[in-house]
Amino acid sequence: MPVHHYIPNSVPEIKREMLKEIGVKNAEEIFAVIPEGIKCKRRLRLPHSSPEHEVKKAIETILSRNKTCNEVTSFLGAGCWPHYVPAVCDEVNSRSEFLTAYTGEVYSDLGRYQALFEFQSMIGDLVAMDAVSFPLYDWATAASDAGRMALIITGRREILVPRTMSPERLSVIRACCGDSAVIRQVDYNAGSGQLDLEDLEKKISSKTAAVYLENPSYLGFIETAGDDVSDIAHKHGALSIVGVEPLSLGMLTPPGEYGADIVCGEGQPLGMHMSFGGALLGFLAFHDDLKFVSATGHRLVSLAATKREGEFGFAYVLPERTMFAAREKTATITGTASVLWAITAAVYMSLLGPSGLRKLAQVIMQRCYYAAKLLSCIKGLKAPIFSSPHFEEFTVNFGNRKVHDVNSALLKQGIQGGKDLSYEFPELGNSALYCVTEVHAKEDIERLATILDGVVE
Repeated sequence: MPVHHYIPNSVPEIKREMLKEIGVKNAEEIFAVIPEGIKCKRRLRLPHSSPEHEVKKAIETILSRNKTCNEVTSFLGAGCWPHYVPAVCDEVNSRSEFLTAYTGEVYSDLGRYQALFEFQSMIGDLVAMDAVSFPLYDWATAASDAGRMALIITGRREILVPRTMSPERLSVIRACCGDSAVIRQVDYNAGSGQLDLEDLEKKISSKTAAVYLENPSYLGFIETAGDDVSDIAHKHGALSIVGVEPLSLGMLTPPGEYGADIVCGEGQPLGMHMSFGGALLGFLAFHDDLKFVSATGHRLVSLAATKREGEFGFAYVLPERTMFAAREKTATITGTASVLWAITAAVYMSLLGPSGLRKLAQVIMQRCYYAAKLLSCIKGLKAPIFSSPHFEEFTVNFGNRKVHDVNSALLKQGIQGGKDLSYEFPELGNSALYCVTEVHAKEDIERLATILDGVVE
């Protein structure tokens, strides 16, 4: 490849020096871990050269094929949910002191440490835990880090997870913890969806490091026996880990109050746009206990006394234990953009406050139940599948109609249907996961029901 103005280190001599330094013969060795089946074996079909304005026009033409939630009404959730983002969130996170200085050390603080301290404090209040780490990539990353913490703290090598959990999150936990632990799934009650406590009792043992629970579950229902799950875990010397969607805590009991030792979750509902699958924001909370804090690989900002009497500043807790102290040895990592989203979440939570969060959760739950009730009146549909209470999401079974066909028909009418569960949970038949939040007006829900009634007749 010739030297290119916009590709760093493309000078052949520099490339050879870098490859020599890391001990490989060529760049292909670096990508040897990528399966051959997904590698592109041909040259990219790119023009040799084009004026910049032509390139821009070509890219804009490609991007114009995308449709946003401003152009279609989306009922798709499953880990990234449609919520209203107050304008102040975008205004604050685009300020230069955050947008260009959200990472780095104390010399580039510019209020960032205080903003992160506020984020940690509000998440701690929300989930009823005493310590919260630096933000992570997403819920899956936070869940895998929570599992790894449990392995370190207990010295055991088994993690129990619900069979109703997100398959994507499960795959990340297996990828991050699978070399160190056995990941076993606990069954669920076919009627209610609730975690099967008898199956949990059968599978938990002295080898179990933690029992992981998602509340609300990936399938939208609320686990009502969280305290029993925690009691069973503690009775066998294991830790209780709970994953949450934070807006639900405007109505639900926080995990720290029903025995959770570690809490993780997804902060995307706290002021982040969907943006075709993210921004996402994982959070991790735990007991303010040295063995818990020491088991995390992430930084934690705390108040500290300064040289000036009566004044306080912000500093890292036990920085030598973090991924930043020995990055080449760390088993976990986070990114700079996550810090910017944490600041955004802090703005969102401070804007709503406890009262606003409670009212928002009530609105979401009311609209979710209204949608489920309307869809349940359609002949041939069952909504929801499970008898448990739901928040934000619920399952819909379409009988003999394929979910793909239903979604295709909806899309022609400007509606994005729910997540197809046919492959992830085949035992549920032709089922989809529908999401309803504060952005769905009564008219949107009624229009969905009317169109579905025509589609499945």
